[in-house]
Amino acid sequence: MKTNFINRELSLLEFNKRVLAQALDPAVPLLERLRFLCISCTNLDEFFEIRVAGLKQRIEIGAPAQGPEQVSSQQVFDELRGDTTKLVQQQYRLLNEELFPQLTSAGVRFARSDDWNEEQQLWLKEYFDEQVVPVLTPLTFDPSRPFPRILNKSLNFIVRLHGKDAFGRQRHRGMVQAPRSLPRVIRLPDSISKPGVHNFVFLSSIIRMHVDSLFPGLEVGGCYQFRVTRNSNLYVDDEEVSDLVRALEGQLEASRYGAAVRIEIGHECPGDLREFLLDHFELSEDDVYMVDGPVNLNRLATVCDLDDRPDLLYAPFTQGLPDELRDEENIFSILDKKNVLLHHPYQSFAPVIDFIATAAADPDVLAIKQTLYRTGAASPVVEHLVTAARSGKEVTVVIELMARFDEAANISLANKLQEAGAHVVYGLVGFKTHAKMTLVVRRKEGRLVRYMHLGTGNYHHATTSVYTDYGYLSSSQKLGEDVHKLFLQLTSLTRADGMTRMLASPFSLFDALIEKIQREAQNANDGKPARVIAKVNSLNEPRLISALYDASQAGVKIDLIVRGICSLRPGIDGLSENIRVRSVVGRFLEHSRVYYFLNDGAEEFYCSSADWMNRNMFRRNESCFEIRQKAMKEQIRHDLELFLADNCQAWVLNGDGSYSRLVPDGAKRISAQETFLENLAAPKLVQN
Repeated sequence: MKTNFINRELSLLEFNKRVLAQALDPAVPLLERLRFLCISCTNLDEFFEIRVAGLKQRIEIGAPAQGPEQVSSQQVFDELRGDTTKLVQQQYRLLNEELFPQLTSAGVRFARSDDWNEEQQLWLKEYFDEQVVPVLTPLTFDPSRPFPRILNKSLNFIVRLHGKDAFGRQRHRGMVQAPRSLPRVIRLPDSISKPGVHNFVFLSSIIRMHVDSLFPGLEVGGCYQFRVTRNSNLYVDDEEVSDLVRALEGQLEASRYGAAVRIEIGHECPGDLREFLLDHFELSEDDVYMVDGPVNLNRLATVCDLDDRPDLLYAPFTQGLPDELRDEENIFSILDKKNVLLHHPYQSFAPVIDFIATAAADPDVLAIKQTLYRTGAASPVVEHLVTAARSGKEVTVVIELMARFDEAANISLANKLQEAGAHVVYGLVGFKTHAKMTLVVRRKEGRLVRYMHLGTGNYHHATTSVYTDYGYLSSSQKLGEDVHKLFLQLTSLTRADGMTRMLASPFSLFDALIEKIQREAQNANDGKPARVIAKVNSLNEPRLISALYDASQAGVKIDLIVRGICSLRPGIDGLSENIRVRSVVGRFLEHSRVYYFLNDGAEEFYCSSADWMNRNMFRRNESCFEIRQKAMKEQIRHDLELFLADNCQAWVLNGDGSYSRLVPDGAKRISAQETFLENLAAPKLVQN
């Protein structure tokens, strides 16, 4: 039965279809198409590790339907199974029938074993003997050596054997685990390749070609790759845990061998070996995906950055930088006079790094406080915080240990900062710290001044070149007071009351959003113009959706730019006919969160770390800051209107949960991301 809400898992899978559509688009450069294919594979991995794993658990324990749509977990799983099967088939059809042939024509060749010439065979045999064999451990099975533990998403081979071992016992099956220390794609030397041709070979092909030598005295009747995806949800008891780091470390170790939720097997694997694997991992036919190619497509990502093939990649661009930040003037002197709004990746993240670096070195800076959710390896932000702590400054860092898939890295990061003398506070169990804030306290002419950076994205230097986000640098004292209160809330767990320039989860943001949506509805009922625009990554909070439905019925014009999950059904007569939803998927990952309310002409603009999801409203610490300067409002308005006019990379959500891609169809071609790249205009700097 159709409900007023779209299931979260089904909506997330729809997003991955839009990502794969980028790989299918012939207008996208060839290696970038391969990259999008890899991203779709990585997304699908995470989808199974988290979302499908959760579904299977609910099915197993007979849990009632979850979510406002009230569709049973079994129904969702059955629908997902059909859609994911088609998606996987499409991935491999694209790879084998389009990308591989076109890459070969372009001089980037993935050589199959049947195509290796004699010189290449000799080189690969030497590579196998010298680089692979020393770290391989071929196995056969008996009661003393049962089937080994298989790491999550590792590459493995099931081997059919005939004959007797050295002790006279019959052997039927063996296994080889590909070493994690070896690259999955190997580039052949130019000396054994045609001029101008890049030859690549899969590690799986090398192992299969030489597997006979791993089982001397036995006949190998076949070697077939497989990969198991495991439940990667981490479970930390909010009430029982006494040491979050130790509890998390234990969960991380356990998650490497969590319950199997999916198995990918080479399509040529015979039925009896497939049944053997399914029985061992306690999986059913609904959990197996037979694939015609590498069982892990994202291993191809290492090929997507060939330095000498710019013709197969997106054209490079130079990130913009405001003129006022180009000179030698101290960043604090600039912020004493002006605020800065940066739009990444079109605008460089360097001013943010410079802000933290200058604070670390400035003798007048007394304290630095910062939240860290994801930072990446060798983060310059972390290095500057370490420098500041070692120089005697009061450095407080709120690190979210439970940032999914970054848990181990964040534990290491916390240890490094603590060793340098920083105060490290872990995110509260049950309430992830997702806010993006830096606060610098500096002495100026005998008084203390607060300087701050607030953002919609993480302090992750690498992602700032591919994620779209807003960053705001300011020395506004009222805003600084609010940021100070939020840091007190995070460190001392006191409630941040009396804020005038900011909203925050889990206390004030949700109620404020509901109030603002209801205010627009009242204005519409009073015959006044009313409008809401929201740009977020995901939308599934049922009460926010219900408030938007009510506002639509009152006549409020509502435009939602939702990249990923959207549980709202737009365009339904009598419910949501005034709501339009679109998703923009292109070269950059749309990551910024922006909220706009017409407010009877007294327009309100907010930037935030929070999506409109239940978790962001009630189970995360989030920051949301108001943009008040006229020039910055105009910039954000222009950006939103450009997204709403996009007819090249925009997909429109239909009421049934499907998406339709917009095409110019004779109209002027408009791509928001391309327009931003073409302009690369420095952001407006305005007086505080």
